Amino acid sequence: MIPLPSGTKIWLVAGITDMRNGFNGLAAKVQTALKDDPMSGHVFIFRGRSGSQVKLLWSTGDGLCLLTKRLERGALRLAEQEALIHALQEKLSNREREIDHLQAQLDKLRRMNFGSRSEKVSRRIAQMEADLNRLQKESDTLTGRVYDPAVQRPLRQTRTRKPFPESLPRDEKRLLPAAPCCPNCGGSLSYLGEDTAEQLELMRSAFRVIRTVREKHACTQCDAIVQAPAPSRPIERGIAGPGLLARVLTSKYAEHTPLYCQSEIYGRQGVELSRSLLSGWVDACCRLLSPLEEALHGYVMTDGKLHADDTPVQVLLPGNKKTKTGRLWAYVRDDRNAGSALAPAVWFAYSPDRKGIHLSRTVQ
Repeated sequence: MIPLPSGTKIWLVAGITDMRNGFNGLAAKVQTALKDDPMSGHVFIFRGRSGSQVKLLWSTGDGLCLLTKRLERGALRLAEQEALIHALQEKLSNREREIDHLQAQLDKLRRMNFGSRSEKVSRRIAQMEADLNRLQKESDTLTGRVYDPAVQRPLRQTRTRKPFPESLPRDEKRLLPAAPCCPNCGGSLSYLGEDTAEQLELMRSAFRVIRTVREKHACTQCDAIVQAPAPSRPIERGIAGPGLLARVLTSKYAEHTPLYCQSEIYGRQGVELSRSLLSGWVDACCRLLSPLEEALHGYVMTDGKLHADDTPVQVLLPGNKKTKTGRLWAYVRDDRNAGSALAPAVWFAYSPDRKGIHLSRTVQ
């Protein structure tokens, strides 16, 4: 039995507490959950997930005491709180179902109103929009979301946010108090805990110059000169590394960024790469990748089902002022629906028109 001074309050922290927390973690929870001072002399009780273990945090004036007790029989349960949570969850589920139902009806009425305007339909739409806004406010109140009518519902603040992938690199900025002493009494400060917040940032692609230095060494006996061979480059005597070439090809074919736009983008980063230079790089890369293109063509055209379709593209031939309509064919091999374990693949081919002879030559 621990004698408590008169006037000592006992606080039971609602919710589940991680029992691995020690002095600092529980003191921080008192500050955040109860908005109270852990050094106030009050007793703060925390319960674990199963309710069979409790911890008590109490300040005796000259330090914090942490007491732990494991219940051999029974558990500490908050019946009233659990009943309230269950009732709120059921109420929230009903509100969400009603919102979805009203949203579906509202979308249907809007489609009807778009075809032929009716004063009766317009009044019903206005009434349903008012009911929908009311239910959304009630739902936001139950879930703890901040209601802002100027922001669409999917963009509003929610209680939980999907964490960023752990694979992303993280730069930590640690902020310390402005003064090393207490601003109220001037006493020394001891570490209590910390609050963390993450912000997603996009760092622009940075150019880097790789300088290769090949030292020359001369023999002291026969005056022979020895030097390491120059490393191979994707483009002979070219200035572009494999990473830059991959960036140019990805931007052009996967992100649909023309070469003249890429030239302007790189120029804003301080590197002048003309459109003709980028075009030469693309042509050289196409020749380098021709063995892969041939292997892909052979894989797609093997025995089995083949799906083919064409898309019209505007082509400007050299010396012509007007464009002509060419065809870009996509040949797809994909037998996953038939139970095949082979990987799907797509092979593209160009033809100046839609004559069948081009298709016949390709599938031969």
